[in-house]
Amino acid sequence: MQLLYTILIMLVVVSGTRITAQFIPVPLPLLQILIGALLAVPALGLHVRLEPELFLLLFIPPLLFVDGWRMPKGQFRELRTPILLLAFALVFFTILGAGCFIHWLLPQVPLAACFALAAVLSPTDAVAVAAITHGRLPSTLSNMLQGEALMNDASGLVAFKFAVAATLTGVFSLTDASVQFVIVAAGGVLVGMALSYLFGRLRAWMIARGWEDPAPHVLMLLLLPFAAYVAAEHFGLSGILSAVAAGMMQSRLDLLPRQTTTRLLNRSVWMLLEFTFNGLVFLLLGLQLPDILTDALAIHHEDPWVFLLKACGWVVAIYIVLMILRFIWVYAYWRMSGAFRRWRGVPTRFAGQSRGALSLVLTFGGVRGAVTLAGVMSLPLLLNNGANFPERPLLILIAAGVILLSLLVASIALPRILPYVPQDNLGLREKQFNLHRAHLLEAAIRALEEVDEHGSDADAAVASVNVKAKLMAEYNELLERTQQNAKREREHTGEEAEGVEYRLRLLGLRTQRAELYRLRKEHQLDDDVLIEILRDLDIAEARLQKH
Repeated sequence: MQLLYTILIMLVVVSGTRITAQFIPVPLPLLQILIGALLAVPALGLHVRLEPELFLLLFIPPLLFVDGWRMPKGQFRELRTPILLLAFALVFFTILGAGCFIHWLLPQVPLAACFALAAVLSPTDAVAVAAITHGRLPSTLSNMLQGEALMNDASGLVAFKFAVAATLTGVFSLTDASVQFVIVAAGGVLVGMALSYLFGRLRAWMIARGWEDPAPHVLMLLLLPFAAYVAAEHFGLSGILSAVAAGMMQSRLDLLPRQTTTRLLNRSVWMLLEFTFNGLVFLLLGLQLPDILTDALAIHHEDPWVFLLKACGWVVAIYIVLMILRFIWVYAYWRMSGAFRRWRGVPTRFAGQSRGALSLVLTFGGVRGAVTLAGVMSLPLLLNNGANFPERPLLILIAAGVILLSLLVASIALPRILPYVPQDNLGLREKQFNLHRAHLLEAAIRALEEVDEHGSDADAAVASVNVKAKLMAEYNELLERTQQNAKREREHTGEEAEGVEYRLRLLGLRTQRAELYRLRKEHQLDDDVLIEILRDLDIAEARLQKH
């Protein structure tokens, strides 16, 4: 019963902090961490001991799955070079540089354990950045941070496992670790893609037999990220990359026909799940802080205030080094990428923009979050020889401090830097949206023109002519509005009293959807535009089917 009360309290707090954040000028993640820490004080007595493996299994797969699902694949392809460099090369650059610095700063900690701490501090959290910037981050930079966060969770944790193994055994082989890393990463991706493909085939098989009830489809989709994670981990592969790959693959398989109601329910369920899990992650982080601090003080017998002062200094120093390494890497990439594009005669993606401002946004956007906390909490208690893991409580305290400091600095710095970064060209996006919307309306009009009702009786034929004229007039009016960049929203008035009107309206909507799928298949529009138009079509069809 106590567990049930704890869960209910946490859910109430998560929903309450979202409402409170509208009135308190504090980023939502920081507010949730602060309230979690306050709830964990002895006077209030809300105590939740974090199990790292359970935390990784329960929270990380669905959150990464939905991020991979929503990641625009066209943007991911265009930005694959900077994303992969940030997610893999920067991680190893950070491990090497920060690991050596931590060992210099804390000589009592073995070098392998310092590398383990640097590795677990490498993953970033794009969700926290989005909460801090409130959607003001340009889409290209946002997609870069999101793509990096999707990938570097896996690269950082895999490197962390190798460093911990080296600490436990005292043996490390760079060649063996490199080969094993490639196998673990590539294998995780393949497992996720395979399970997502099989799941898509299963759904298609169910639909072909008339099993279109959306509830089982949505429930199975909720289980997919957990299945991908567990299956990959069972074979010793990257469960995180498996969940990401399953999400990215599923975004293509979710375009199955006759799944309008399922897609609408999917969006609602995943929005609720994402909101709840994100809130619980930061709340749990806050709930761990008193225990983390207590454990660290228990093994350091000097004056608590002196120790806390030293610990704060270590946290600040390590965070500064992490940001310096990240800035050097990002700025060097901008310089080299710009020089290479000019040499090839290709216009740079960020022509005319300040490299310094772009680099600072990506630097401070490297916020650390839940994966870092879960990873560092999984440090073993003992070495293989039976001795205590060196300075384990201190390493956990430093990691928690870096998470908090990165959130605090980002919440202060990013709003002040963003005005110096050009925002998205909303006019261009609106133009692209209207262009594709007009193309779909024209396809629907052509389909209505080709409808032949010769097999119907006279009354039905007359009704068909009248309804066709009515629908074509509506589509032409919408087409005219779209071409004039007027409102995209439209009102459907009148009751669908006759079956012929329902059939022709449904034909128009499904023709637009089929044309939309064709354009996506031929890479003529990206996922963000597709999702927006598809949502309008799904809502229109759902509204039509209610009559």
